[in-house]
Amino acid sequence: MPNSVASQTLFLYSTTVSDVGTVRSNNQDSAFAGEHLIAICDGMGGHAGGDTASTIAIRSLAHIEHDDVNGDVSTVARMMETSVMAAHDAIVGKAKRERKLAGMGTTMTAVALVAGYWVLAHIGDSRAYLLRDGRLTRMTQDHSYVQHLIDTGRISPAEARNHPQRNVVMRVLGDFDIDPHPDIAIRAAHPTDRWMLCSDGLCGVLEDSTIEQTLTAYSDQEECAQQLVSMALKAGSTDNVTAVIADATLALDADAFDLPHQTPLVAGAASASLEPIADILNEPVATAPMLRDANASPAQRAAALIQSQPASQPSPRVAQPSPRVAQPSAVREENGERANPDTGEIPVIQKRDGHVTDDPNDPDVAKAIHHERQTQRKETRKRGRRNRLIAILIVIAALALATGGAFGAYRWSQTKYFIGNADGVVAVYQGVNTNVFGLALSHEVKRTNIDIDSLPQAWRDQLQDGITFNSYDEAIQHVQVIRQEKSNFNDNSNTSKSSGDAGNGTSDSSDSSDSSGSNGTDGDSSAGSSQTDGGTAGDTGTDASSTGTDGGDAQ
Repeated sequence: MPNSVASQTLFLYSTTVSDVGTVRSNNQDSAFAGEHLIAICDGMGGHAGGDTASTIAIRSLAHIEHDDVNGDVSTVARMMETSVMAAHDAIVGKAKRERKLAGMGTTMTAVALVAGYWVLAHIGDSRAYLLRDGRLTRMTQDHSYVQHLIDTGRISPAEARNHPQRNVVMRVLGDFDIDPHPDIAIRAAHPTDRWMLCSDGLCGVLEDSTIEQTLTAYSDQEECAQQLVSMALKAGSTDNVTAVIADATLALDADAFDLPHQTPLVAGAASASLEPIADILNEPVATAPMLRDANASPAQRAAALIQSQPASQPSPRVAQPSPRVAQPSAVREENGERANPDTGEIPVIQKRDGHVTDDPNDPDVAKAIHHERQTQRKETRKRGRRNRLIAILIVIAALALATGGAFGAYRWSQTKYFIGNADGVVAVYQGVNTNVFGLALSHEVKRTNIDIDSLPQAWRDQLQDGITFNSYDEAIQHVQVIRQEKSNFNDNSNTSKSSGDAGNGTSDSSDSSDSSGSNGTDGDSSAGSSQTDGGTAGDTGTDASSTGTDGGDAQ
C-alpha cells in the first residue's frame, strides 16, 4: 500500500442533487460533495429519526475532507472506519436519550480521494458506481435481505426488484442490534474516473444500464445528477432520491497558483446543519442545487418528465433559489453573526492553532468524547437516583394520604352511634354498622336486657339493620322508647288474654244457675258437681244441664 503522494496529482470535482420525492413528507437522505470526499446517507426511523441519523453520519465523516494525513492511504482508511463507528455510537446514544428517536438509523457510502487512490467505506443498501473507460461497475454490495437471497441463489436480480422485502436492510448504522462495521476497500484512481453515489430511491427503480447510459451521455456533473434524479421520479420512485456525481481530474500543473477548487456542497437533511459542518472544515460550505422543478406538484413533475430531453439537448435551466453559504465560526464572529450552537453528537474541538476538527482519531476529540460520555453516564446515574427518590416520595405520599384518609374516615365513624342486635338483646354501638376489608368500624358500648324476640317484627327488622344516631344520648333515649314500647306491647298482650278468660267464666255461671233452677233441692250439690265436671272436662253448661237432669231422675 503506497504511503506517498502519487506522481500524478488528481483533483475531485463533485456535486449532488437530492429531492424529497412525490410521496414522502420530508427528506431523510443526506449527501456531501467536496474536493476529497463524497458521501451519501439514507436515514430511516420515522419523521425525525432518519433526518437526525443521516445528519450525524455526514458530520462524523466531514473532517476527512481536509484530514488526508499527508496522503497516508492506510491511515485514512482506518480514519474512515473509526468515523463510521463514531457515527454509530453517536446515533445509538442520541436514540437512548430521546425516546422519540428510538429505532433510528442510516446507511452510509463514502469515497475519499487520497494520494491517487480511492478509499471506499460502505454499509447498508445505498450504492457506489464507478464509470471507468465507458464501463460501469457497481463497487458496493447491498447489505440487504434480497441481496442475501440473490447470493444464495433463491431469487434472481430481476425478482429482487419487486420483492416485498426489498427494503429490509441487514447491516446499518444506528439503534439496532446488528454489526455496524463498514466494508472498506482501496482502489487505484485513474484520471476521468466518474463516481455516482445514490440512495435506493434511485438505484431501486433505474436499471444499471440506464445509469451507465446517463453517466456517459452527460458530461456536466450537475446536469447528470439532475437527469438521474428526474428519471428516478419518472420511473415511479416512492422514496427520497439523491445522487452524488464526482469526477477525477488531472491537474496539468500541480504547482500552479490557481488550482481547481470548489466549495463543499451539502444536500438533504444535513443541509439544515451547515454551520457545524463549516466549523468542522474551517471553510465555507453551501447547500446543493435543488431539483429544477422541485417546487412543482407531482402532476406537474410527471408532465414535465414525460417530455424529457434527449442527451444531446440538455433541459433548459430555470431560475432556482440561491444556495445558502455558511461560514466557519471565526468568520461569523468577525461579521458579528451569532455563533450557532453545536447541535451534533460528535464534539467539535478547536485546536490551539485555531484549527477546528471533529475527527474521532484526534486525541483532543477522543478526550472530549470520553469526557462527554462520562458526563452523560453521571447524569444518567444522577437522573436514575433522582427518579427513584421521586418514586419513593410519591409512594410515601400516597401511603400517607391513604392512611390519613382512612384515619379521618375512622375518626368520623366514631362520632356516630347505632342501636342493634347483640346476641339476641338490644345494645348500643359506637361507630357505623359496616366493615372495611374485614375491619369492623363499630364496637359495643352498652348492652340492655331487652330481648329482641319480645319486640314486634317491625322493631326486629330495624334493629337488624341498625338504627343510627348522631350522639350517645340520642341512642340511649331511643332505647327508653323501645323499652316503653315493649312494656306497652306486653301490657296489651296480657289485657287481651285476661279478657278472653273472663268471657269463659261468665258463661259457666249462667249455666250453673240454670242447672240449680232445674234441680230444686239438690241444685247446689248438682251445680257444684256440674262445675267440677265442667272444670275437669273442660266442658260448657251443656254438661251441667245433663247432670241436673240426671239428678232429677235420681230424686
